[in-house]
Amino acid sequence: MPLEIKVLDYGDIELESSFLVLGRDCGRTRRVPTLGFLVLGGAYPILVDTGYRSNQIMESLGMRGLQFHENMIENQLAKHGVRMGDVRFVLHTHLHIDHAGKDDLFPMNSTVVVNRKELEYSVSGLQHPQYPAPDIKHLIDRLHAKNALRFLDLEISGPVELIPGVFCEAAGAHTEGSMNVHVHTAEGVATICGDVIYDINDQIVEPFRQNNDGEPQTTGNHGMTKRAEKGAIKKVLANARFILPVHDRPAKVEGGVVVARLQDSVPGPITQTLPKRNWFPA
Repeated sequence: MPLEIKVLDYGDIELESSFLVLGRDCGRTRRVPTLGFLVLGGAYPILVDTGYRSNQIMESLGMRGLQFHENMIENQLAKHGVRMGDVRFVLHTHLHIDHAGKDDLFPMNSTVVVNRKELEYSVSGLQHPQYPAPDIKHLIDRLHAKNALRFLDLEISGPVELIPGVFCEAAGAHTEGSMNVHVHTAEGVATICGDVIYDINDQIVEPFRQNNDGEPQTTGNHGMTKRAEKGAIKKVLANARFILPVHDRPAKVEGGVVVARLQDSVPGPITQTLPKRNWFPA
């Protein structure tokens, strides 16, 4: 059975627009989804990212959480016939407040998988409001429970195949320890890229305030250099058939160009076909 990715809806966040795309609509509020990804078709379910702990915890960043009963992680998994205890691995693109808030709901025999450098970064103090204590302390508890936590050393090892067809690779953007998750589907590689990309249209399709040909715009919330951020986006586009950010709907890519938007699953139905820009090869 080929691997397939189901998109989970953990609720929305309202936040300042330029947090998402550098310099865009400063001072204006924008509402975005917070997504998780369920990988099915392997020997057991794999989950990528768990969303934010509660609406109230988002207020610590000056943001508004909009999470309702239907967005609870157990209800999102149940839509696909999966229970919390069925999940073998919980992977994290990174450990920010809106990505790792529900790990404590999973039993200790569900292994949480992180890039070791990301856990180090989470306690460095460099972005500490984005790494709330309850979420990070829970991972420390897992550190002392057998098989509850797995570290990857992606900057040293290179990409790691976690199960057949699911690879983890250092992202080189957003946070020092962010990782991309590449899933080999029947229609090509789908890359779950966390917050390396926040907004597909304003960063890639029509990059906000960019003049150079094919140059993506960075996010307004990055812990790496702008050059590293841009290079990481280009790398994702060059190597993926599908891209799946956490705060925007997935997209289909051909020849490094976003050509369509998708809904619900990857591969999945096309919801919008975008014109190819004629300076790229077909």
